[in-house]
Amino acid sequence: MAKVLYSVTMSLDGYIAGPGGDMQWMTPYLGPNPEIDELVGRIGSLLVGRRTFDGDDPNKGGPGEGEAFGGGWSGPQYVVTHRVPDSAPADLYFVDDFATALTQAKQAAGDKYVNVLGADIARQCLEAGELDEVLTCIAPVMLGDGVRLFDHPGGHTVALERISATEVPLATNLWFRVA
Repeated sequence: MAKVLYSVTMSLDGYIAGPGGDMQWMTPYLGPNPEIDELVGRIGSLLVGRRTFDGDDPNKGGPGEGEAFGGGWSGPQYVVTHRVPDSAPADLYFVDDFATALTQAKQAAGDKYVNVLGADIARQCLEAGELDEVLTCIAPVMLGDGVRLFDHPGGHTVALERISATEVPLATNLWFRVA
């Protein structure tokens, strides 16, 4: 059965995108990272928020632009949106209901991960009791503003159990299970 994983690169001060959704800050910190390279083969589908899908690309202007994990992964992507287009390329599904998109992504993933892309979709998975794990690659940079890893107005405590902590020259990888 598929597990739902939120994997993300984050600045040391807790931002996954800079002001205005900027993802270019991330480019110098994208690799190499053996933990991510190993993870990519264990992903069966993606569950993506529409803002993330339409947003900035850290690979813009270079190899892998517009492709998940810089072109290192391919497969079914489920984009949660209220603006469903009339048609889409193969393996790209626009779904107007979060629960339906999650169910379809889990079915498509089989016994692999559903990898969540987007802070709001990760929050929805967490609130639905469907988020199993979180992998955060902390980049050695502070942005000062932007989109937070997890934002819940009024606060909300989420207990996590550490699975692993590894480091590479450009990131510290922290992998957790949602308790």
